[in-house]
Amino acid sequence: MITTDDLRQKWLDFWKQNDHAIVPSAGVIPENDPTALFHNAGMHPLVPYLMGESHPSGVRLANFQKCIRTGDIDEVGDGVHLTFFEMLGNWSLGDYFKQEQIAWSFEFLTQTLELPVEKLAVSVFSGDDDAPRDEESAGMWKQAGIPEERIAFLGKSDNWWSKGESGPCGPDTEMFFWTGKNSAPENFEKTHDDPRWVEIWNDVFMTFNRKADGILEKLPQKNVDTGMGLERTVAVLNGKSSVYETDAFAEILEKIAELSGHLDIAQNPTAETEINRSARILADHIRTSTILLGDRIQPSNTDQGYILRRLIRRAIRHGMKLGVEENLTLPLAEVVIEKLGKNYPELVKNQEFILDELGREEELFRKTLKKGLKEFRKLIKKYGLRARGLSIEGLNPKSDESRLPSEKIINCISAKDAFDLYQTYGFPLEMINEELEEYNLFVHEKEFNKEFQKHQELSRANSEKKFKGGLGDTTEATVKLHTAAHLMVAGLRKVLGEHVEQRGSNITPERLRFDFSHEEKMTEEQKAAVEKYVNDAIAADAEQTLEEVPKADAEKDPTIVGAFWEKYPDTVKIFTFRDKTGKAWSRELCGGPHWKRTGDLGTFQIKKEESSSRGVRRIKAVLE
Repeated sequence: MITTDDLRQKWLDFWKQNDHAIVPSAGVIPENDPTALFHNAGMHPLVPYLMGESHPSGVRLANFQKCIRTGDIDEVGDGVHLTFFEMLGNWSLGDYFKQEQIAWSFEFLTQTLELPVEKLAVSVFSGDDDAPRDEESAGMWKQAGIPEERIAFLGKSDNWWSKGESGPCGPDTEMFFWTGKNSAPENFEKTHDDPRWVEIWNDVFMTFNRKADGILEKLPQKNVDTGMGLERTVAVLNGKSSVYETDAFAEILEKIAELSGHLDIAQNPTAETEINRSARILADHIRTSTILLGDRIQPSNTDQGYILRRLIRRAIRHGMKLGVEENLTLPLAEVVIEKLGKNYPELVKNQEFILDELGREEELFRKTLKKGLKEFRKLIKKYGLRARGLSIEGLNPKSDESRLPSEKIINCISAKDAFDLYQTYGFPLEMINEELEEYNLFVHEKEFNKEFQKHQELSRANSEKKFKGGLGDTTEATVKLHTAAHLMVAGLRKVLGEHVEQRGSNITPERLRFDFSHEEKMTEEQKAAVEKYVNDAIAADAEQTLEEVPKADAEKDPTIVGAFWEKYPDTVKIFTFRDKTGKAWSRELCGGPHWKRTGDLGTFQIKKEESSSRGVRRIKAVLE
């Protein structure tokens, strides 16, 4: 049996032998991309380098990357959907291209992983107005050893990769493994829709940049970007239909079985029962929550913190379904830290923070649920009085239901009232209906789903408005604001103290939003002092200089400001803004784009300063 540790190490060893630098996983929050809440692909942190910026570790890279995808949280619990997953990747930044990548892909699959050729198939791009039919890749696969009948030419929905509506993109080739018990079909093009053909790897030949207006332009360099989902591939290689049957989830499911007393959870995790589904959701959500907390994201009511709070609360609800009424999250998080800490050392480093936040959030949510039950009783009374014409006080809804007119025994409460319970107190529809059943009331599921859909559409619209712009936005306005953010960090540390560190940022062409560690609300005098520091730096027309230095040396240098050191490679970029007198206004670790001179930035103004989460403040500022 191959484990996640086995595959991860085989991957790194293979690419290291082929002259690739092994770079650490970035954190889960994009540093310079206002279009996404989380890194959701291995290439996401590397966009500036795919666009032409030089990477301090060279032009051949490989790693495993923490990824979070939240678009299908409600699908989690089946065999393949995960909120947190690990992506194995390798990259060529303008170095090798199709010939080498396809040859290496075949070698890794057939020699390193020892997969039989007769169980492999590939797809390549069939061509359209954007790019021609990829006969070149098909020929290289045949040369490597894939039979012609196992090569399918498919369209853009299958064999074109892009991060979003704009940004780097290009044709790709995907590799599939036959999981059926019988022999694989000879012709892949005719059978590629058969679910027993499972995609295990994707090589993207990143050739283009799609601009905001939809027009394709050629990138300054041809890149290779690949991705192999660790958990899913381990499941496939072991002949399993579900990621929950792999070692990635073995220990946490065993702990859930121990806490709940449902031993079948660990023995047969894929059994289609409500108990097992709740256990799978619980395992996924605590695993994801622990990863987010490891990057020091805190539960809140906005942005990443909102996703974290939703995951924790959903996990607790499913724990309650399993009969675990207290002390649920901490023992499960400890299992995750033990399992993944050697690969993501920030989990061990921040273990106390992780457990403190989880414990606090679990206690808060259990109190919230109790408040919600009180509101629920009020709702029951409201509908009992209105729908039945009598008070439910003192009425046993089971034994006394014969006293009610038959046409009024079952009544539908409004979907809006039910959704308010869900939104405010975390009551899911099934929990609401379970409680209502005692009083012969129910929520109309279709109407509830309409309310839920309206909420999703509103959230999506707000998100699109908030995160407008292209992937890796490097417009002049955005780069200037990013540069001003560096100056602001220096100003904050001077005014508030050296405890100030970045906790998150979101920069669009219109404004910068910056989260930083600080307990108290800033005074008007403190905000004015920070504004003055930044504007004085702008007036000094400080010039940018870039140094590439060993990370170990940079960490020891007290003049260098940095956060999230663990996500940077062994060689890091230090940006300094120094004026003609030699004064350094900002000296900071970073990987993003910067304006050359501060004198071009304009006038800096703080528009708002507020709480982001416990111990974290948020500034919104502009350049005018």
